[in-house]
Amino acid sequence: MLAACIQLCSGRDIDKNIEQTDAWIRAAHKEGATLIATPENTHLIHGGTKELFEKISFEGDCLALAHFKKLAKELSIDLLIGSLAIKLSDTKAANRSFLIGCGGQVTASYDKIHLFDVEINEQETWRESDNYSAGKHPVVAPVGDMKLGLSICYDLRFASLYKYYANMGANILSVPAAFTQITGKAHWQALLRARAIETSSYVMAPAQGGLHETGRATWGHSMIVDPWGEIIAILDHDNPGYCMAEISKQKVESIRKKIPAWQQETHL
Repeated sequence: MLAACIQLCSGRDIDKNIEQTDAWIRAAHKEGATLIATPENTHLIHGGTKELFEKISFEGDCLALAHFKKLAKELSIDLLIGSLAIKLSDTKAANRSFLIGCGGQVTASYDKIHLFDVEINEQETWRESDNYSAGKHPVVAPVGDMKLGLSICYDLRFASLYKYYANMGANILSVPAAFTQITGKAHWQALLRARAIETSSYVMAPAQGGLHETGRATWGHSMIVDPWGEIIAILDHDNPGYCMAEISKQKVESIRKKIPAWQQETHL
């Protein structure tokens, strides 16, 4: 399976974000990718609570989701939309990933469980829970002959989620993200490689990158990591684009047979 991670610098114009994402997906597909993933916040990086709730929709009315369902069917690909902000009420949204099958149907969705409530420094504080409701359930879904464990961004710091996914048979882990410049530089690559090594799984990590219209700066550096922890595809910058790599169920099985550490954990 040829997999691709799309890197974006989404802004405040949903139609423009959809158009640009569409173009990158088509470019990756043209090179042969059949599993394509986009970052967190694919269709909107908003400027505040008021703008968020003015622009987002309930799932059934989401124009971005409708567009990407049609695109997946047109290209006959498995398409993971890393996340869209989906309205749940007038005051709460879900940060939701969608796995769309080659027939254009949503085969799985996942709401971000661990919300980004942090104080990085005096200038940069995030309270994702002010606008979003946390998801309750991990999600594993089939894609081709493999199984995908879904997560979003800050989830990456919680190793137990990925251990659960490995135990549920997942051999690909998706981590669509919008890491900050500070945390991305310090932790992004190390955490992705750790999750791959701990579970002997592929990790697909499409990211937002660059300086957004809102003034927010994200790290980029989208990558695919193999079950041995090797980076097999990377965009070593924060500009839009994509990276691609072959992924193999057989490679996962081979490495898990050699080092089944994720099955041997002792609970202290």
